[in-house]
Amino acid sequence: MAKIFKHRTDIPFFDYKDFKTLQRYVNQYGQIESRRKTGLTESKQRQLSKAIKRARHLALLPFVSSN
Repeated sequence: MAKIFKHRTDIPFFDYKDFKTLQRYVNQYGQIESRRKTGLTESKQRQLSKAIKRARHLALLPFVSSN
């Protein structure tokens, strides 16, 4: 499977307050994209998921899509 993300993935760390960046890693159903699709390393994927979960908890990102 090809990586779907063509944008910059060498972000030094994921910040939960930067929800615009985090939205790119969440699909239309509100699920976190897999590591195969994002092309991130293991540790970066863990940082990403932690940041997304924190942003969800603070209501910066939705838990589920409104579709």
